[in-house]
Amino acid sequence: MTILALVAIGLVVAVLVATDGGRIAGAIEPDQLAGLAWGAGILALVVAGFWRQFAAAPGKNLQALLLWCGLGLACVVGYVYREPLQEIQAGVMGALRPGTPAIGPGGTVTITRRSHGVFGVDARVNGQNQSFAFDTGASAVVLTAESADALGIRPEPGAFTTRVSTANGVAYAAPATLESLAVGPITERRVPALVARPGALDGNLLGQSFLTRLAGYEVRGDRLILRGR
Repeated sequence: MTILALVAIGLVVAVLVATDGGRIAGAIEPDQLAGLAWGAGILALVVAGFWRQFAAAPGKNLQALLLWCGLGLACVVGYVYREPLQEIQAGVMGALRPGTPAIGPGGTVTITRRSHGVFGVDARVNGQNQSFAFDTGASAVVLTAESADALGIRPEPGAFTTRVSTANGVAYAAPATLESLAVGPITERRVPALVARPGALDGNLLGQSFLTRLAGYEVRGDRLILRGR
C-alpha cells in the first residue's frame, strides 16, 4: 500500500513540474500521467481497505480468498478442457434420457440407443415435437399418417403412389415437404419427406433426405453422433 501511495505522489509531482505542457520523459502527456496518478491513488486506497478488512478476520477472509481462487481455477480448467467435458456431459445426458439429443463438442449431437436396441431420435418438425427411428435404409424422412395429421399434413387418398424402402420392407407413401426438421441445434429447412398410408408404419423414420444433408453421422457402440454443416 505504501509503495503504491508513493508512486501516486511521485506521478502527481511529475505532472506539476511539467510547466511547459510538453511530454514527460519524452513519451507521456501530462494529462495521461495525471490519470495514471489518480488510478494508482485509488488502487492504493482500495488495497488499504481490503487489507484492513482482511487483517480484522484473517481466518475467515483467507477461506473466502481460497474459495474464490478455487472457483477461478475451476473456470480456467473448464474452459481448457471444455470439449472432453462436453463429451462426458453428452454421455451422461444420453444415459439418463435415451433419445434426447445431447450437444457435444463442435455442435455435434449425440443420441444414446434405447433399451429395445433402436436409436430413437427426439426431433422438432415445423416447430412441433416428433419422435423418429434412425433408419439409414429409408430413402427419405417418413411420417406416419397420424404424425402428419398432427402437423396439418393431410395428403389426398390418391397421392400415396411413391414406393419407399424401409428397414421393415416396402411401403407406399405420399410426397410432402417439411418446412423445418431440427435435431438439437441441427436444423434443416425444406426437407423432402413422405407420408405413409394409414396403418402402414408404427413410427416415423429419420431417413436419407435428412441424413444426407448432414456433414456426417456415425454409430459408436450405443451412441449415434450427428454432425451438422
